[in-house]
Amino acid sequence: MNSLRMTLIGGPTALIEIDGFRLLTDPTFDAPGAYQLPHVKLEKLTGPALGADKDNLDHSGKDFLAKAKRVLTTEAGAKRLGAHAEGLAPWATTELAGKDGHALTITATPARHGPAGIEPLSGDVIGFVVSSNRAASRPIYISGDTVWYDGVAEVARRFKAGVVLPFAGAAQTRGPFHLTMDTNDTIETARAFPDAVIVPLHTDGWAHFRQSAKDLRASFDTLGFGSRLRLLEPGVATIIEPPHRA
Repeated sequence: MNSLRMTLIGGPTALIEIDGFRLLTDPTFDAPGAYQLPHVKLEKLTGPALGADKDNLDHSGKDFLAKAKRVLTTEAGAKRLGAHAEGLAPWATTELAGKDGHALTITATPARHGPAGIEPLSGDVIGFVVSSNRAASRPIYISGDTVWYDGVAEVARRFKAGVVLPFAGAAQTRGPFHLTMDTNDTIETARAFPDAVIVPLHTDGWAHFRQSAKDLRASFDTLGFGSRLRLLEPGVATIIEPPHRA
């Protein structure tokens, strides 16, 4: 995998630059403040550092999608967003063609936005695996809004990802249970991808996140995984060096 660069914009939003492509996860660009959803009011604590697993977007994020070349989301999300949004079911794939023969294969992956039984409340969610056609490259796994469960374990069985972006933060809005990965889930994910670089997103910036990047650092260091954890600084483009395919 060549020249993989990531920039944390805030919360679940990061810019991934690989092989001449620029991919953006979950665009959320609005300023801090309260946001009323049908079931809960969320409080955003920080704005974006740079002045779609699902259509989990704020107002500025939705405006941005109208300008993006391609938008990949769930099948239900594509119906809601309309325009040029493309809906993918888990394990469906699509191709991105670039310059000089470079191409990416995007595979939608299963996700569960909380404990078993949450599906009627949370709606559909997916993650993504990004695979380059470069020789000896390793895939990137973006978990999307999910906890650790057998769907994530199946992703690990199918793909030997070199970089994993778990959506962490132990988000809690509907009750005394988490909707995204907590420290335990993130450790399990790291174990399932035994040599991958772990680059967590979705750890800071919102009041409903119950754990932070600092909690992940403490947990990984205590359990001996610390060297594999890469925490991004908001607004700073960071080169990620994944392991090469054997």
